[in-house]
Amino acid sequence: MRRLGDILELKDADRALGERAIHGLAFDSRKTAPGDVFFALAGAKDDGLKHVSEAIEKGAAAIVAERWAETPAAAFVQVADARAALAHAAARFYPRQPETIAAVTGTSGKTSVVAFVRQIWRTLGREAASIGTIGVVSRPLTVYGSLTTPDPIALHELIDRLAASGVTNLAIEASSHGLDQKRLDGVRLAVGAFTNLTRDHMDYHATVEDYLAAKLRLFNDLLPDGAPAVIDADSAIAPRVIAAAKARGLGVVTVGVKGETIRLNSAQRDRLSSALDLQFGGRSRRVNFPLAGDFQIANALVAAGLCIATGGEADAGAANA
Repeated sequence: MRRLGDILELKDADRALGERAIHGLAFDSRKTAPGDVFFALAGAKDDGLKHVSEAIEKGAAAIVAERWAETPAAAFVQVADARAALAHAAARFYPRQPETIAAVTGTSGKTSVVAFVRQIWRTLGREAASIGTIGVVSRPLTVYGSLTTPDPIALHELIDRLAASGVTNLAIEASSHGLDQKRLDGVRLAVGAFTNLTRDHMDYHATVEDYLAAKLRLFNDLLPDGAPAVIDADSAIAPRVIAAAKARGLGVVTVGVKGETIRLNSAQRDRLSSALDLQFGGRSRRVNFPLAGDFQIANALVAAGLCIATGGEADAGAANA
């Protein structure tokens, strides 16, 4: 059994509520169970406060919202940001996380990068997993299906299960929706990566600047101070991402033709593979990459940068890219 004070940072005025027993978390009133904390989230088309009565009828023990509401049958906690409160509550409710977690954002390439990172980590002897568009992939647990960035409750429950099953290294796709809606808040990230930015998701983001701002939350808000930020230097938006990472004091790792950490000197392409001439660690290395196409070469270099940034031996990381 958990207490409300175990998962929420309560103000002094709410301390008395901290001992209240809770059994779960919910943000959908239809799925609320007895003893749950219901988070009333405000959305573009709906307002969770409209569904507080249903959540209480289903047995919610507490309501968390940004605006005051009368909840005579349940405790009420007012917070400045209900989405952030939900994500951090989920992280405390499901506290186990792999030792090393990488998050990858960008318009395209996220799925390939997290898959490549998982594969390189496995080659290096890590128990690795990935979460993204194709689902959850790992040796102990695989669930196929679209999970680009799951909701915070599902995400933290899944991360907890992976850690409990022995996964030590996890790569996650960080979509702009997921970042903007704070689904990854509370995830203990070790490193982040940025692939590229093209005009997309304009049905959700008002402008391209808003879209970029959502992506940059990974570097501005979520990565801990001094963490590595791996950036495809060949992306047109790379200078702005590099500037944001440096402003935060992150360790910038750049890859690509313009990369300083891993520089692509040349690529000789066959029909189904590529021979890469790379410069890293002060010397050149020839790498045979079993895929063709500039976009997959770029994704592989970001993946190699992530593995090197998280302690993978440089030669092994590049050779297995």
